Amino acid sequence: MKKNNIILIGFMGVGKGTIARGLVKKSSMFAIDTDDLIESMENRKIKKIFELDGEPYFRNLEKKTALWLENNVSNTIISTGGGFYKQENINSIGKIVYLKSSFQGILDRINACANAEKKLKKRPLLQNLEEATKLYNSRISDYERVSDIVIDVENKDLENIVEEILGQI
Repeated sequence: MKKNNIILIGFMGVGKGTIARGLVKKSSMFAIDTDDLIESMENRKIKKIFELDGEPYFRNLEKKTALWLENNVSNTIISTGGGFYKQENINSIGKIVYLKSSFQGILDRINACANAEKKLKKRPLLQNLEEATKLYNSRISDYERVSDIVIDVENKDLENIVEEILGQI
């Protein structure tokens, strides 16, 4: 049975954290971020985990986090890392909302931020744009397949996105 959580999925940089904070303001829910949980669990940044232990180790931490969420969290907005959608139990955690944008739209969104350089630096998989584009393209159909709701976020302001999500939940 699905829990009453809202899980935001989508490619890195699409705005999952920002949208989660916007949803908190318009609902009675709390928000947590899976990458923040992993950083707290490991006491180090995601970038360092990738550098020192590699992606398979990180994906195992995501699995641990997904199991914890399923067993312990309800009535919460959960923003996830870009690859979190692969967790086997994701459907048990809550309603899955795919935040859809083109790859260029994501880059434009990040580059429009005052701290764009910092945002790009903290995403190890975005360091090589050619590889990141391939990764993006390989994930699109999977994001759509696992999601309960698809929200196109490209060129929309936060308030409209939040209203659209709440209207469909």
